[in-house]
Amino acid sequence: MLVTARNRKKSKKFPAKRSAKKKLGYLRYTFWLLPIFFILATYIFVLKDLPSPANLGKYDIPLSTKIYDRRGTLLFDIFSDQNRTQVPLSDIPKYLQEATIAIEDKDFYKHGGIDPVGGILRAAAATATKRKLQGGSTITQQLVKSALLTPERTVTRKIKEIILSFWVEALYGKDKILELYLNQVPYGGTAWGVEAASEKYFGKKVIELNLAQASLLAGLPAAPTTYSPLGAYPELARQRQKQVLRRMVEDGYISQVDADTAASEQIIYKPQANIKAPHFVMYVKQRLVDAYGQQLVERGGLKVTTTLDLDLQEYAQATVSAEVAKIKKYHVGNGAALITKPATGEILAMVGSTDYFASGSGTFNVTTALRQPGSSIKPINYAIGIEKKIVTPATMFLDIPTCYRQTQLPNYCPKNYDGKFRGPVQLRFALGNSLNIPATKMLYLNTVSDMIASASAFGLTTLKDPSLYGLSLTLGAGEVQMTDMAEAFSVLANGGVRKDLVSILKVVDKNGKILEEHKDPNLDKDVPSQLLINGAHVLSPETTFLISHILLDNNARSDAFGPSSNLVIPGHAVSVKTGTTDDLRDNWTIGYTPQYLVATWVGNNDNTKMNSLVSGVTGAAPIWNKLMRKVLEGKADIWPKQPDGIVGAQICVITVRQLAETRVVPLALNISFAGRCPKTMSRLGAPSLLIKALVTLLNPIRRIISSTRITMSSATKFPPGASTAPTPKDRPPLSPTHRM
Repeated sequence: MLVTARNRKKSKKFPAKRSAKKKLGYLRYTFWLLPIFFILATYIFVLKDLPSPANLGKYDIPLSTKIYDRRGTLLFDIFSDQNRTQVPLSDIPKYLQEATIAIEDKDFYKHGGIDPVGGILRAAAATATKRKLQGGSTITQQLVKSALLTPERTVTRKIKEIILSFWVEALYGKDKILELYLNQVPYGGTAWGVEAASEKYFGKKVIELNLAQASLLAGLPAAPTTYSPLGAYPELARQRQKQVLRRMVEDGYISQVDADTAASEQIIYKPQANIKAPHFVMYVKQRLVDAYGQQLVERGGLKVTTTLDLDLQEYAQATVSAEVAKIKKYHVGNGAALITKPATGEILAMVGSTDYFASGSGTFNVTTALRQPGSSIKPINYAIGIEKKIVTPATMFLDIPTCYRQTQLPNYCPKNYDGKFRGPVQLRFALGNSLNIPATKMLYLNTVSDMIASASAFGLTTLKDPSLYGLSLTLGAGEVQMTDMAEAFSVLANGGVRKDLVSILKVVDKNGKILEEHKDPNLDKDVPSQLLINGAHVLSPETTFLISHILLDNNARSDAFGPSSNLVIPGHAVSVKTGTTDDLRDNWTIGYTPQYLVATWVGNNDNTKMNSLVSGVTGAAPIWNKLMRKVLEGKADIWPKQPDGIVGAQICVITVRQLAETRVVPLALNISFAGRCPKTMSRLGAPSLLIKALVTLLNPIRRIISSTRITMSSATKFPPGASTAPTPKDRPPLSPTHRM
């Protein structure tokens, strides 16, 4: 028994020893396997397909991306081939070399291929904070990325880039790397390398470039499409040029005087050929790059079908050019037009200037530039007031001398375009005739903060901070883009639904795979269905109908524009609004039906004033009239759809007793919200009854006029409309003072 027990104890110890030996063996294997695994993983994921820097200077021809109009007509070939001419560093101006180093890699001659302090740590911080992977890459890294690697943004690709950068630095000297870079990187379009870029943009050899031209070229490689002076936003090219010049001054390459001289120099660009609808094409290309990246757009062989109607585009371009030429004597140097389908958001025509190929600023695209809209923004102000049930189309405003006290500023005293005052006037006629004083009173009730808050819903993305604006906002003091105004007016055309603008119908890659396709139930319909419009609901159908009805009412605007102005399209009900800034720098006309929307503008790119003879009927309106006639030619006359919540009422003069309650005035036909119209009387009563009724109407008006001074503490007594109009809680920091 004792022996057996002792043996049992020994037998229990042996398995423990064997287990420890096994674990030790596993650790030994692991010690050797981990490095082997790491080496294999590094080879498979990093080194296996690593290209050789010896291939620098050997280039593959990419496939061209083709942009078509909606009917398949070719508009433009992006990178139909690579125009590349190699030049030695000695033929590249010192200005261009220094400008490139200053803006791209100021320590180029100091580091060994990567810049861990200025570049990698910045990129790592951006990645750690979950922002998109970004560079901070050196010139060597950019050369490797452009010539040897794909543009994908992954950690593996970044590791390859770093390894190859060290390899390149070991093989080549700094001057050779800079030469390879300047001959390799894209500068936009078919221009690869500085020699091709110099020829493309300036029509000269790179050795002939001056500081202004060299500094502009140096800024392009970071984003060739975005910064291209021939692209969708040519003003960004000059902004980038100024950044380059500033960096050159900071690094001691040039003086501040040299920089200022170069920045102010007018640059003449070489006319571009083989491109149709150039402003639109560059607009589309920018959107493609934003969606798919520069590499795929410029080398991927995409087939892009756009919304453009080339025939309509060419008609619009010719019309803008011809009409602006007629008013050139009024100091009008440019014009623009945008035609869309509001129900789908499709852009049918985009004319960014009178001539894209003109020297100077022909490439400037006014349809995407910031301009002041003038009175064309008033319908949005009134729509907000109607939507909030503050007013109706029949609300009475006092068009009398009015000033608004401003803190530490002179009083703001708006004036009408003709300097006249009309006394009591309905909202319908105030908006129709584009009166300024009632519009400022409407905004006073809405409040500036509410209008700014509503602006983004309408698509006016550039109006953000209420503290930057006053009551002049309703007269167009804020800056907007024509493309945004088209979206805002689409709300009125679509019964309250906003449609974002669409420029691309389909994108197909080189293998026939559909990358993107725009589908809409109203696509290709001559008469869109309001029920099928999908989008953000901004206003009620009742409000949009009332505003649209006012804007198509020729009687409501005849006092200012006459009965037969360019705002009338015979045989068609078209809602339209003009806008001219007080300083005569911008002149607009925007009009729409449920089928089409047309926006036009005239002015000067440099924001200089036009002649005072340019007005709502002599500037942009003639262009608008011709374009709207064109799109509506042969089309059915479609009126805005009247919602059930809107009623029309025949009103006799003696119903004025009810006007103070309903804010509806005597008209042959008045339109308002259901339940807010007075009953009609078919027979004229006794004279005493008529007199009493008139006194009833005039009493609230007399009380308003007798209020000679109104302060914030008594603001509830200030009624631009009837005395029963609600008083907003959130008023702007202004106090009106009436003057008779």
